[in-house]
Amino acid sequence: MAQESQRQNTTHLAQSPALPWVEMRLANQSSACYQAHAHDEFSFGVIDAGRASYRNRRQQHETHAGMLVTINPGDIHACNPEKGVWSYRMLFIDTDWLGQLQSEMFGPSAEDYCPFRNDLETKAACYQGFDRLYQRLLDGAQSLAAESELIEFICPLLAGKPVTLNDRHKCLPELDRISELIQDRLEDNLTLEELSEVSGFSRYQLIRLFRKHYGLPPHAWQLDQRIRRARQLLKQSRASLGEIALQLGFADQAHFQRHFRQRTALTPGQFQAFFR
Repeated sequence: MAQESQRQNTTHLAQSPALPWVEMRLANQSSACYQAHAHDEFSFGVIDAGRASYRNRRQQHETHAGMLVTINPGDIHACNPEKGVWSYRMLFIDTDWLGQLQSEMFGPSAEDYCPFRNDLETKAACYQGFDRLYQRLLDGAQSLAAESELIEFICPLLAGKPVTLNDRHKCLPELDRISELIQDRLEDNLTLEELSEVSGFSRYQLIRLFRKHYGLPPHAWQLDQRIRRARQLLKQSRASLGEIALQLGFADQAHFQRHFRQRTALTPGQFQAFFR
């Protein structure tokens, strides 16, 4: 029983394998209390289990599982669990990275930074989006997906008003250039910075314009193109599933199989068998 209790009561803090400027904290069945303090980074996270008293910007909140809390750099805040234990996950975002992103999103400003709109969010979509983002950040082979999802997740939480995007029809040559680059380098884990430099768009503009034109953000479109290419290879090639997975930039065969099945309702092996 002591070993079981020790395994359940865990705390973990580390840099994201996908984005090194993001720190990730996980606490499971923790009894830790946090007296008034502040962080240098932007931080936000969710309560996975239990309830807690949360004080931020002189406002007192009672929080529970499913809520997302947000904390600006320098905000004095305190969090204490009710009934002894709680579970939560937090992300700490480098201020310089987010400051640059905010200049892309909102344009030049005399303010040091644009703060979070609210101290907490209660919509189920926020919790679900955080959970998906957290899993992305754990995967070192998914930096494009992780940074794209971080940008799309955090934008609606900030108080600023995004700048007006350029007319998408005037941007078709640049978007086509990006799509061609992705198709030519399906095996590479391209970064959002690389795509931004090639297109001339900011990271924020690129994600929004690419989604408007292609129906998917760049990382999801790249994954879809990988699966489309995989279907061709499975029909025509005698290469093993592991070789095809490596050729198309998947982390491993299991990663390849999972995404292939999500889009075809078949495993790669089942699909290939129809053409043997």
